[in-house]
Amino acid sequence: MSVALRVIPCLDVTGGRVVKGVHFENLADAGDPVELAARYGAEGADELTFLDVSASVEDRGTMMEVVTRTAEQVFIPLTVGGGVRSVDDVSRLLGAGADKISVNTAALNRPELLTDIATEFGNQVLVLSVDARRTTDDSLPSGFEVTTHGGRRSAGVDALAWVREAIDRGVGEILLNSMDHDGTTQGFDLDMTAAVREICSVPLIASGGAGTVEDFVRVAAIGVDAVLAASVFHYGTLTISDVKAGLRAAGVEVR
Repeated sequence: MSVALRVIPCLDVTGGRVVKGVHFENLADAGDPVELAARYGAEGADELTFLDVSASVEDRGTMMEVVTRTAEQVFIPLTVGGGVRSVDDVSRLLGAGADKISVNTAALNRPELLTDIATEFGNQVLVLSVDARRTTDDSLPSGFEVTTHGGRRSAGVDALAWVREAIDRGVGEILLNSMDHDGTTQGFDLDMTAAVREICSVPLIASGGAGTVEDFVRVAAIGVDAVLAASVFHYGTLTISDVKAGLRAAGVEVR
């Protein structure tokens, strides 16, 4: 696992534009993905995550042209996800300039996809995106369930069990997004993040709910390897430098 905490802006893209909402609903335009990518790279972001949030809902592949233009503007690792359904999809995205590939819905539909991608390209390429929320379903013992299609549908899968299976299948990193906290700027779901951290043997990225520098500090204390946010960066509430300075002041090593 990483020694220094990574700070990662996330570009949720639909229709060629970066969007952001609350719980993936009421999406508002937040800018051009290529321009934002270039800005974050210049501001000192450690990585960049690009998620085509409507690809699974619309049953189509990731917008390759936007990925290519984004990759041309950033010189830091770029993770791309949304609509990835096959080894061929991964190959095309890597060819377009992505460094890592994030999968979610298709892997839940066919878990063997994770094994196939890890076998073909190595686990360093493969990120599992877990959009999870709290549940009272007694059949899911952790109390957290996985959702799909941008958080619109319950997968009926226990989040901790799914993380364990994915790691066994060769996933190299987990991107954990709290659907309850997503876009709220009320802070990360610390309980869920801690529960996943306890059973997760690969790097863990915390996402969903960042609103203040203190939010990043609190989730860093759990032992995550990276923090990811969107709204606070897109709308200028915080800069990458603000977050890194706050983390350093709290004794957290950052890149």
